[in-house]
Amino acid sequence: MATFPPVAEQIERLKRGVVDFVSEEELARKLERSRKEGKPLTVKVGFDPTAPDIHLGHTVLMRKMREFQDLGHRVVYVIGDFTAAIGDPSGRSKTRPPLSREQILANAESYTRQAFLVLREDRTETRFNSEWLGKLGAEGMIRLAGRYTVARMLERRDFRERFEKGIPISIHEFLYPLAQAYDSVALAADVELGGTDQLFNLNVGRDIMPDYGLEPQVIMTLPLLEGTDGVEKMSKSLGNYVGVTEPPEEIYGKVMSISDELMYRWYELLTDEDVAELKRRVAEEGVNPRDQKMALARILVARFHGEEAAARAEEHFRQVFARKELPDEIPEAVLPAGGEPIWLPRLLQETGLAKSRGEARRLIRGGGVRLDGERVASEDAELAPEGEHLLQVGKRRFLRVIFREGGR
Repeated sequence: MATFPPVAEQIERLKRGVVDFVSEEELARKLERSRKEGKPLTVKVGFDPTAPDIHLGHTVLMRKMREFQDLGHRVVYVIGDFTAAIGDPSGRSKTRPPLSREQILANAESYTRQAFLVLREDRTETRFNSEWLGKLGAEGMIRLAGRYTVARMLERRDFRERFEKGIPISIHEFLYPLAQAYDSVALAADVELGGTDQLFNLNVGRDIMPDYGLEPQVIMTLPLLEGTDGVEKMSKSLGNYVGVTEPPEEIYGKVMSISDELMYRWYELLTDEDVAELKRRVAEEGVNPRDQKMALARILVARFHGEEAAARAEEHFRQVFARKELPDEIPEAVLPAGGEPIWLPRLLQETGLAKSRGEARRLIRGGGVRLDGERVASEDAELAPEGEHLLQVGKRRFLRVIFREGGR
């Protein structure tokens, strides 16, 4: 029979960083029963595989999942392969386009693999919600829809705002919160975790569980992590994300690019450090916030790539940015010498430093491209195809271009 820490100790640990908690008293009762029976709680968390990669924003929630695991509880990692085909309308001002089955499965495989950079694989049960939602069929889905009213759905802020503005709401979007709620029924969840934008969906699950003879789940929401811009929540579509599988130097550099104010927010949501103490040391001891940012960058790189990689990333940062030196290893592109001068945006595209010539021109206009150490001032700039040159895009991307006879 499993043993668990005292309830008060578990509650104190689990409620740290939580925004919405419905309710602490109910969780205490469940934990007490868990200790008495020696049976772990079932903690459910769902992720729709709408993109192939996990970023730091996802790990805020995963760290809480890991805390439940470390206390001995069972975490069910629900891959929303069924619900991803509907598209979560949370926080959306318009209908989310559905994904193909192939996209969903490919993303799910990547999501699951990356999740174990944070979660304990031995205490994680991975389930696909098509397992039970796919079996409902038309009749079952209609019966499920009959358990909630349109009026209740319109209590949800994003639905209400779209309705009031005359922005279309597709009927299938109403099915999303119900499908997510049925996940909790199928798993008999004791607790469901989610971001603050998921509060409505989590409450739907809590509302309908008694209809199926189940005790309502406890709800715990975690804050949404702001992205590198410090404004919008971290999102790959907004380009303000830090992916957990990005190269160590890229993670380190992105962390060093954020503001001091955002740094403390990331410390709060992504680490166990005492933020008040960090700020006190700056105010009273004269500690440089830059040093604290470097420490945060080391922590995050080490978490996903190991201590050695974190040390190398820091040295790379010092070389390139602090000492204004070049990195030890710079990729090379060998191209044929001779011929007409090459238009620089074309060269940036063909060497992979820009996705398109249009993007290359925007980078040049923004002052983000250097050639042999000098900023490229004109998007009409050309390069004679001879000799050796160093291209730099942004702060972290370098390419040595070598022109020689018989290149490529």
